[in-house]
Amino acid sequence: MKIKYNMELMGLMNIFQQTTRANLKDCFIDSNSLLTFVVEQNEIGRAIGRNAINIKMLEKAFNRKIKIIEYNPELERFIENLIYPLKVMSVTVQEDTIILEPTDSKTRGYLIGRSASNLRNYEEIVKRYFDNIKEIKVV
Repeated sequence: MKIKYNMELMGLMNIFQQTTRANLKDCFIDSNSLLTFVVEQNEIGRAIGRNAINIKMLEKAFNRKIKIIEYNPELERFIENLIYPLKVMSVTVQEDTIILEPTDSKTRGYLIGRSASNLRNYEEIVKRYFDNIKEIKVV
């Protein structure tokens, strides 16, 4: 998938990098209208800041909720970072499908979301970095 940025996103990315001093990999507005930043490996602490000060400043500056995800080239680790703070017992990759095994039914509900909206959103994000993935299932 080829990633294109418009001027608005480029401006948001610039403000993010100036504020946090973290190396940014990607920025997008997901299907839930959440502004999502993907930072390089081992940059999540710098991006969040002490006592989440960077997140608070950025949310106030952008006047919207933001989410920061740490990129990882290992698909399983990336999925865990993506769904954080939700925890799963296992992340299994079978051919072109990712299977998530949640710890309880409440977590399962949060992972899926209303009308599977969260699940489809996770799929879109994963497909940006891992071309071989077609869908995510929760068992």
